[in-house]
Amino acid sequence: MADQQQSDTAPTWWSRPAAPQAEPEAASAPAAEPAPQGSEVAAGPRYDPWGEQPLQVVDQGKATGGGHVVRLRHALALGLGAALLAGGVGGWLGVLAERQSSTRLELPQAAVENKGRAPESVAGIAATALPGVVTLHVRGSTGSGTGTGFVLDGQGHILTNNHVVSDAKDITVTFSTGESVTATLVGRDSGYDLAVVKVDGVRGLQPLSLGNSENVKVGDPVVAIGAPFDLSNTVTAGIISATGRPITAGGDKGDGSDISYVDALQTDAPINPGNSGGPLLDAKARVIGINSAIRGADKGDSEKQSGSIGLGFAIPVNQGKRVAEELIRTGRATHPVIGVTLDMEYTGDGARVGTKGEGGKPAVTPDGPGARAGIQGGDVITKVDGVRVHGGDELVIKIRAHRPGDPLALTVLRDGRERTLELVLGSANGS
Repeated sequence: MADQQQSDTAPTWWSRPAAPQAEPEAASAPAAEPAPQGSEVAAGPRYDPWGEQPLQVVDQGKATGGGHVVRLRHALALGLGAALLAGGVGGWLGVLAERQSSTRLELPQAAVENKGRAPESVAGIAATALPGVVTLHVRGSTGSGTGTGFVLDGQGHILTNNHVVSDAKDITVTFSTGESVTATLVGRDSGYDLAVVKVDGVRGLQPLSLGNSENVKVGDPVVAIGAPFDLSNTVTAGIISATGRPITAGGDKGDGSDISYVDALQTDAPINPGNSGGPLLDAKARVIGINSAIRGADKGDSEKQSGSIGLGFAIPVNQGKRVAEELIRTGRATHPVIGVTLDMEYTGDGARVGTKGEGGKPAVTPDGPGARAGIQGGDVITKVDGVRVHGGDELVIKIRAHRPGDPLALTVLRDGRERTLELVLGSANGS
C-alpha cells in the first residue's frame, strides 16, 4: 500500500490513546489534498493507524493463490482436533457407562480344583505332619526364645532340643491350630541335646510316626517343619546331603558340660534359628531326624544369627527314640562309654588315650570296658567298626551313636602297629 503514515511511527499492534477532540476552529483547517489521479491507488477508505477506528482488513472477494490451501489446512486441522476430541469424549463416556452399568467384569481364572495332594509330595507330607508339630515359646532367667517340637504319644509327651529348654522357667506349647497350653519339663540331656516336655488336658493329639535312620540314604528327599525366627508351621524341603556327619554343638559354659556330640544327618533343607527340635521327615511323613544345628555363613560373629546356607544337621531318630524313652521313664538318659580318658590336646590323626585321668586317677578305668578289651594308656584309637576317626570328638560321637551293651571293634595304634580290640560298651548317666 501507499497510504501515508505519520512520522511518529509505532507498531500496528500497539494502541495509542485517542486524540483530543478537535476545537471548533478545526472547520477552518486547510482542505484535504485532492486524491491521486489514475489507478495508482484503489478507491477506499484512507488508512489512519492512529484513528479512533483503524482500518480492518476484510476479505470481500475470492481468495487468490495459496489462500485456498491455507483454508483447507485450517479446516483439516480443525477436523482432526474435533475428531480427537470426539473420540476422547466418546471413550470417556463409554468407560463411565461401563462403570455405571450393571454388567460385572470378570477376568479368566482357573476353576477350584481338588485340594488333595499325593501323600509323598511335599504338600502331602506337610498336611500329614503339621498337626503333630508344635512351637515352643520359652522364658528363662536370661531371656526368652523360640523352638520347635513334635508329639511323641497320646499322653502329651513332646520331643525337642535340650538347648531350647535348658534355661526354661516357663514353657508354652502352641499347636498348628493356634491352641496354646503350658508344658512341664520331663527330662533333658545336654550330651545328646535332647529334651522331653509334657502337656496335659489336650485332646486330639496326633503323634508323628517314627522312621528308622538306618534306612536313610544320601539323596533321599526330606521335609523339615519348624518355627524359624518364630514363623511357626514353616515347611521347607531338600535332600539328605550326608549321613554319619560328626558334629559338636554348645560349649557356652566353658567346662564342656553342655557340649553335645551328634553323629548327624546332614541336609540342605533350609533350617534356621527356631527350627531346633523340629522333625526331619522322609517321603512317608515319618520322622528320621530331629533338627538341631546349622552351619551359618557368619559363624565368627557371635552377635549375628546367620541364616541357612544349606548346611543343616539333625540327630538321627534312632538315637532320639532311645533317649526320649529313657527321659520319659527315668528323667535321665544313659551314655555308652568305653571307660577311658582321652587326651583332647592330641593333634595327630586319631584319638589318643591319656596317660592320666582326672584327679590323678588312671586314664583307663580299672575293670572297665576298655581295660577288659586290653586298651592301654597312650594307645591311639584310629577306627570304630572299621570307620576311621580323626580326633577325640569323633570317637565320642561314634560311641554315642550306639547303645550301652552294644559290641564294638576298636582299631588301636600301639608301638607303630595297629591291632583290633573287641569290647562291649558300658553305661554312664548323662547330664
